[in-house]
Amino acid sequence: MRKLSCLLLATCMTTPLSAQETRQLDAHEHGVGQLDIAIDGDRVAMELHAPGADIVGFEYAANGDEDRAAVDAAVTRLSKPLDLFVPSADAACSVIRASAELEAEDAHHDDEHDEHDEHDEHDGADHEGEVGHTEFHAEYLLECAGPAAFNEITFAYFETFPNAMKLEVQLISDTGATSFDVDRAEPTLDLNTTR
Repeated sequence: MRKLSCLLLATCMTTPLSAQETRQLDAHEHGVGQLDIAIDGDRVAMELHAPGADIVGFEYAANGDEDRAAVDAAVTRLSKPLDLFVPSADAACSVIRASAELEAEDAHHDDEHDEHDEHDEHDGADHEGEVGHTEFHAEYLLECAGPAAFNEITFAYFETFPNAMKLEVQLISDTGATSFDVDRAEPTLDLNTTR
């Protein structure tokens, strides 16, 4: 498990494209999330980052009971990876670990992504306690009894979250690292093209 986490982290940190995608997500490109996948034998580690607006329809901090209920429901859905990212049936994958949460960035903290750097002090005063961006973050670890059959992922994620339009996917396996865009119009990723 530690090997997979290190592998996934190393990929994210050393792939310039991934770094660029992370910056774009931090800048909040609505409709676009990021999914990192590391395959190591019969283990598959996945890490998802998606703007709050894609998942619950808003990007501000949950304000009332309705908003909090929407966030709770989203976290529950995001905690079921095999309902969102459906591998080939013959791969016989099961969930070892899954976690999901809503992360919020303080508006002042995100100054590097906007054009108000010269107003840092002023922004800090105006936005104290205010949330600039919200992002859902989920991590999964799967074990697949038939890893050789793990050759396709169907993204039911797009049916579950209507505001999500595209996922930028970074995949690392024993054959190397590859990137894909998977979108609502074609929600299937053929992993045979990477092997």
